[in-house]
Amino acid sequence: MKDARMFVDTNILVYAYDLSAGNKHEKAKEIIKDLWSTGDGLISTQVAQEFFVTVTRKIAKPLGLGQAREILKDLLQWKTITIDGSLIVDAINIQEKYQYSFWDSLIIASAMEGGAVTIISEDLSDKQKIGDVTISNPFTEKATK
Repeated sequence: MKDARMFVDTNILVYAYDLSAGNKHEKAKEIIKDLWSTGDGLISTQVAQEFFVTVTRKIAKPLGLGQAREILKDLLQWKTITIDGSLIVDAINIQEKYQYSFWDSLIIASAMEGGAVTIISEDLSDKQKIGDVTISNPFTEKATK
């Protein structure tokens, strides 16, 4: 069976648990469900931290700390890339070459480190290929058809 790891950016995880996100909530929920079925989900410690802060403080109806902790404990069962010094340097190199923000570059570097074939994100350039990783925005008009 071919490894089809998919790195999930924070925004997709947040939409999956933000009931006020409308169609994005439904699409993100479907993506997460599929990744649980296939076992291909991949995140980083950066995504885990951003997810926790966002769902407990920044969405219209924040989740309680306990609920967010339990969701995060589940998500951390996926392959999780730990941010270290080497990954930070890789992110700086990506930032320099592709002109993404440092934080977005760290997402890309983490996906590459984890062997992802796809980064699922609303924030990066849809269909762009960086190394062996292709960025996919599931909310583009073509993706939703």
